[in-house]
Amino acid sequence: MKSGAERTEILRRSLRVSLAASAGFYSFLYGLDDPVLALYALFAPIALGLLSSIPGSGRQRAEVMMKALPVGLVLVALGTVLAVETWTAVLGMLVVGFLLAFGAIGGPRPAGAAPGLQLFYILACFPPYEPETLWLRLAGLTFGVVVLALCELFLLPQPPGPSYRATLAEAVATAGDTIAGRTSLSAEALRAAGSRLRLSRIPPAERPAGPGRAARGLSQAGSAARRLLEQLAHQTETGELRRLVRDGAGAGAPRGDGDGGTGGAVAGPPGKDPADTASGSLLPQVASLCDETAAALRAGRPAPGPQRMDEAIGAFQRMRVRQVTGPAAEVPPVPVLRRQAALLAVAESVRILEISVRVGLDGRRTPPIEPRELFWYTGASTPQLWLRRVTGNMTLRSVQFQNAVRIALALAAARFVAGSLDLTHGFWVLLAVLTLSRTTFGQTWAAIRQAVAGNLVGAVAAGALLIGLGQHTEAYAAILAPGMLIAFALGPLLGIAWAQGLFTLVVATAFAQIAPASWRLAEARIVDVVTGSAIGLLCAMLAWPAGARREVRRTMAGLLQECGPLIRGTVAVLTAAPPGSTPPPPTLPAVHRLRLAESAYDQFRSEPAGSGPVHADWHGVLIAANQILLGAQWLPRFDLPAKTLPPDAADRAQAGARTLARTTDRLAALCTGERPPPDGARAAPPGPPGPPLPALVDLDVWLRSLNAQLARIEAELPDEVRRAARGTAAAGAAGSASGPGGRGR
Repeated sequence: MKSGAERTEILRRSLRVSLAASAGFYSFLYGLDDPVLALYALFAPIALGLLSSIPGSGRQRAEVMMKALPVGLVLVALGTVLAVETWTAVLGMLVVGFLLAFGAIGGPRPAGAAPGLQLFYILACFPPYEPETLWLRLAGLTFGVVVLALCELFLLPQPPGPSYRATLAEAVATAGDTIAGRTSLSAEALRAAGSRLRLSRIPPAERPAGPGRAARGLSQAGSAARRLLEQLAHQTETGELRRLVRDGAGAGAPRGDGDGGTGGAVAGPPGKDPADTASGSLLPQVASLCDETAAALRAGRPAPGPQRMDEAIGAFQRMRVRQVTGPAAEVPPVPVLRRQAALLAVAESVRILEISVRVGLDGRRTPPIEPRELFWYTGASTPQLWLRRVTGNMTLRSVQFQNAVRIALALAAARFVAGSLDLTHGFWVLLAVLTLSRTTFGQTWAAIRQAVAGNLVGAVAAGALLIGLGQHTEAYAAILAPGMLIAFALGPLLGIAWAQGLFTLVVATAFAQIAPASWRLAEARIVDVVTGSAIGLLCAMLAWPAGARREVRRTMAGLLQECGPLIRGTVAVLTAAPPGSTPPPPTLPAVHRLRLAESAYDQFRSEPAGSGPVHADWHGVLIAANQILLGAQWLPRFDLPAKTLPPDAADRAQAGARTLARTTDRLAALCTGERPPPDGARAAPPGPPGPPLPALVDLDVWLRSLNAQLARIEAELPDEVRRAARGTAAAGAAGSASGPGGRGR
């Protein structure tokens, strides 16, 4: 059921497209008596205004249309030249179909304009082969696109929606107010603030999905903000956030509220936590940086001054080391050290957030930023970024690549069939493929059933209309404009069957004015649509018929397989003897796997639910992978010990890392429905023995958090799958590590 705003926009779009199409068609056909000009002026607004789903406000859509115009002119010229032979037109269709569909990697706007651009080539590549009419085709196309862009600007334009920067600024301000103690939100409210940054809740035109530095920076900032709010929500649930805010509000001052200490990092009264001077020094800086970052997002320009969070975190860590190496009476208890570890993770999220916002607002090339693996794009040129996006998706594991191959093969096959059989108005065959193809076989079949039914009814109505009106051109001219207005409004509102049936009436009315037509025009329409539907259904059945369902399992499994070495490698860096002798593990393979998994997950959530061998918490997998990646970056950066850790502590940490790595490997096998090798019970990684060193506490908090997340992910799996993985002997012990069931998809 469409909302009132959606229905209003559909009606306005129908008016704009109908006016733009009528202006060129009537002017060129009856004013200049040129059917070629009229035909292209008619279909240009339909292609970019109706067939394409260009997102954004009126101004944004007009901008996309004008940028698409040169591409459309090239495609019309190419199609006109290649129409000389069927095989040249087919090869051109294969290349053009793939390139335009694959252009979706550039973001929602190129993806939205692609179907209309496909139609420009389709129109031009069919006989008759008349290269001498090329300039007329280009002129008609230009007129139609320009008039449509003017209508988008001045005829009931769509107002702009909330920008991503504004939504991000609101989320960052919420985090800053929470850290500073200016507001007290529940964990659910904090998570809700973060969920508003999910791209599925952002208008498509505002999503930072492009390959450029600014878009990548804002996208990374959104991920950092969501992670920050999730961390604050977790600390709210455990009560640690209240204690951190208390320490930040007045570290070092005596407290009379019965919940504080004496102001120093010394033991307080029995049963009470001492005030944490280290956290009290860092927390206000974290809150202040959140406020400055939110203000920069609202202003649209980065805050002046150097990035100072690195220095603040370094000072925080040095203070922690001094505390634990000082007199025994002043060594903070382990609960305080754990709160400090949680604050360190929050500070690192704010650091990533502040840097990525700077890049997103500036967009210019910058010197290398640490960690370089996460900010590799800041020093790359725009061509390099585009090349990285293209090569990263040139794999059979990319759903964007799969979609492009599917649509290219279907369009090329349709052009071959239409040309070989010499079908009348054969471009309708390709138009059916273009409008009815979906990412799964089930969706395609459902769309085709409705489309064929609608076309049958529309063809009968069109045949009756052509028989009744005969060759009375003025009658067709009188009903075309209101017919387009009704068809372009009711079709999107009532569904595919109505859209196809009404469009059949529109094209019959239009072509009856261009050349004498009989009821056989309607017959040709239904034959072409059925032919295109059969071709589209065949391609949907043969080329990745399950859409992203299988691919999301494969990409998540590949991501989890990359996470295990990251966990072991990170622990190896911190426990190396001597410190610094082990290089940090490479993170770029995991980053690449993460991008593919996110893309597959986005498409998976856009498809109807279906059955599969394993229903896992894919979103939880993405969250856990992000935490593993970040820990692999900031733990070696800020927690590398000055002295070799105690051997027993190092051995225990490495054992915990191996356990978690085996867990990720086991979950990777379960994601694809395979039976993993039996594994022993997974125990929570042990705490640091002996003197509580910051490096050991931070590592322990990270490992325990990952253990809990992986346990929740495993708890989402069907019981029979988990029992098969654990084995009979380990089932009881491993049960304690599994949390309650939850979110399913």
